[in-house]
Amino acid sequence: MAKNLPLILFAILGIIWGSNFIYMKWASEYLSDIQIVLIRVLFGFIPVLIYAMYLKVLKLEHLKYSFHFFVMSLLATTVYYYFFVKASSLLLSGVVGALSGTIPLFTFILAVIFIKDEKITPLRILGIAIGLLGVVLIAKPYDANLLETNIEGVIFAITGSLIIGISFVYAKRFISPLKIHFAALTSYQLGYALLILLFITDYEGIENILPHTHVFIGLVVGLGLLGTGLAFIIYYYLIERIGAVNASSATYLPPLVALFIAYFFVNEDITLVDLMATVLIFSGVFLINAKKKAEA
Repeated sequence: MAKNLPLILFAILGIIWGSNFIYMKWASEYLSDIQIVLIRVLFGFIPVLIYAMYLKVLKLEHLKYSFHFFVMSLLATTVYYYFFVKASSLLLSGVVGALSGTIPLFTFILAVIFIKDEKITPLRILGIAIGLLGVVLIAKPYDANLLETNIEGVIFAITGSLIIGISFVYAKRFISPLKIHFAALTSYQLGYALLILLFITDYEGIENILPHTHVFIGLVVGLGLLGTGLAFIIYYYLIERIGAVNASSATYLPPLVALFIAYFFVNEDITLVDLMATVLIFSGVFLINAKKKAEA
């Protein structure tokens, strides 16, 4: 059992992340975008903080790096979550899940620009082109009835992917050299995000979700406790056990899980074009990461 634990957790992480999109979609019908982000961060922060306290990795001396924690709380939490919630309110959950597959794509583009270690090659250029073609295809520019809503939603999702990509580059340059335990870093990141959200959120109507039990449980338990808190813990555990490159492969699973849930469980109108676009995005990400995986 212990030998297979990383593989089991890998699959669980993909399922947890992949189900986040339907929870955001449901909640967007009753709450504002920023209210959803607040509740997600609040209930994601709780298990991470408890875990960090259990490990005794929180240190007062870390406060001198508060500026970096604040930046990460914006890039990797508050703003990133907000844009994906916004996209979820406009697009099918399966489509937003498919677009989340562009996160590694945009992370690489940004890494090439800002990190000297990353090299551009013809194969990677091809990967970027194929991935971006998938993004264009999923916007359905040929369908006048969907064009405006789709493009707006796609822009929000892509912006969210760019922002989280920026956070990875920022973390590599400024956070990783600090050698702070991941549980502490995540606690600071979510904690600062929670403080920001508590001040900027308009609470009017936040109780609207309470009568809708499945939506409330999905938001608090699915998106918050599991999709944010437990997911962070599992992801960083996998990084320690199987390495960052292998653990990052978990990002391939959520788009597939999101499409599966959307089609089979909530009867969203997922089309062949959506599936083709997802395959193109996956193919692009695979090509840009092929050399990196080989080197690992």
